[in-house]
Amino acid sequence: MSDTPLAGLRVLELGAFIAGPFAGQLLGDLGAEVVKIEAPGAGDIMRRYGVRIDGDGLWWPAIARNKQSVVIDLRDARGRDVTRRIARHCDVVLENFKPGTLAGWGLDYETLAATNPGVVLVHVSGFGQTGPRAAEPGFGSIGEAMGGIRHTTGEPDRPPARTGISIGDSLAALFAVIGTLAAINERSRSGRGQEVDVAIYEAVMALMESTVADYELAGVIRTRSGGILRDVAPANAYPTLDGHDVVIAGNADAVFSRLCTAMDRPDLGRELASHESRAARQDVLDDEIGEWTRTMPAAALVALLRAHEVPVGLINRAPDLATDPHIAAREMIVRLAAGFERDVPMTGVVPKFSRTPGAIRSVGPALGEHTDAVLRALAGSSQAEIAALRDGGVVA
Repeated sequence: MSDTPLAGLRVLELGAFIAGPFAGQLLGDLGAEVVKIEAPGAGDIMRRYGVRIDGDGLWWPAIARNKQSVVIDLRDARGRDVTRRIARHCDVVLENFKPGTLAGWGLDYETLAATNPGVVLVHVSGFGQTGPRAAEPGFGSIGEAMGGIRHTTGEPDRPPARTGISIGDSLAALFAVIGTLAAINERSRSGRGQEVDVAIYEAVMALMESTVADYELAGVIRTRSGGILRDVAPANAYPTLDGHDVVIAGNADAVFSRLCTAMDRPDLGRELASHESRAARQDVLDDEIGEWTRTMPAAALVALLRAHEVPVGLINRAPDLATDPHIAAREMIVRLAAGFERDVPMTGVVPKFSRTPGAIRSVGPALGEHTDAVLRALAGSSQAEIAALRDGGVVA
């Protein structure tokens, strides 16, 4: 681990589900030591979330990779005491409970910083730690709605759609990692930690480009436009002879000219040479291109457009992701033994580093696999204390 970007950084992960744990996964990928606290009994719901085999979720090996599982009952005063002792030896505490929960448990920033002034406490919640809705429970889907992305996703004549993945939670996790690294960088100058407050809806809203300015200054309410961005043409998904869909981005003037050459349609190239002319005939142009793409299998179409230097990409399904040669060359599918009959494929580490790459050192652990080791090393617990805590149902 000494040659990874975050070697030497220790993270205490509290909470469950997606937003906080995904942030923990990303920090672990880059070399941080991640100690994950789970509740007695079932542990994190992600152990059973999504597609399962014999009750075990296929997401768990990835979202809990590079983590140590420690079972502590945070609802028990003895468990909270042990957790505070562990936190003294951590650089970062990452949590996604409802705001106020940590304070009620005596695990708030002021308490943790009293014995560990350099600790960075990272909060991930639906609405943030302050404001009129702070105390409400919040999920990624609510953040997607409040942040505005649901309104702009889907077909214009249908209700708002979602992306098909937990994009709100994942965006919040990304901003949590950014905030963590920024706070750690600032600590190198001040010697002091601080709190980082990530709201899911704000993580979504941060990606909404100029939508508010469009409305306030130009009276334009951006809405759903299906597979296109209005007035950006051609840039859409087009059908192929063998039932696939391919995205073609030919909206730049020079690229559109090359696309027309590939289509053997110099007339289109002359008639719609400008961005404005293509925007005015966006629907008609998409129909023309779609009629042409339907005449070729996807592989032949992609090869032809690549030869003409037109940006193109097959809309990948899971089987395509699993077999794409470029994805394989970039090691973006990693297959690891995780207790199932076959190795579990999971996404690789992002981003790539030239000298100190991240790594997947272990898959999601068994529940409580590291309890004794962590209590001895970080909480200073004796074997007798651990046995008493176990007998009392506080640890497992």
